[in-house]
Amino acid sequence: MDSINLWLNPLPLSLSNMELRNYFKNGKVYVWKETFAVAKSKRPLPDAFAVIEDKNEITVVIDQSRINNEDVIEVEKDWKIVTFDMILPFGLVGFLARVSQALAEENISIFAISAYSTDHILVKQKDLAQAIKKLNSLGCIIEEK
Repeated sequence: MDSINLWLNPLPLSLSNMELRNYFKNGKVYVWKETFAVAKSKRPLPDAFAVIEDKNEITVVIDQSRINNEDVIEVEKDWKIVTFDMILPFGLVGFLARVSQALAEENISIFAISAYSTDHILVKQKDLAQAIKKLNSLGCIIEEK
């Protein structure tokens, strides 16, 4: 196996490919009805879905109808949030790698956010139908919230 395949499928001996596939088979995934923006902001914004503050910048993911242009430095609009509505244990390796690989095969860019026990990806609204089709092919059941 070459190094690229190892990076895309870095499964430890204790977690087989079959176990990873089981997370996708009938795994519930939902698409948020709102359309979001990913913005570099001057400050954390209230009612944001996520705020990521590091030493270089503040990034907010927020319903794009709530953007305050006074606080925004740069913005990327028209993102849909896709939430994997399942408990993903910390020991599960390769979950987002498999999602990313599947969507990359369709030339779909993602913005990934991990929470304590689940993952979310953002895809551009124009790519949503194709992303849903690809996630369905992995075995996911897609709902809209």
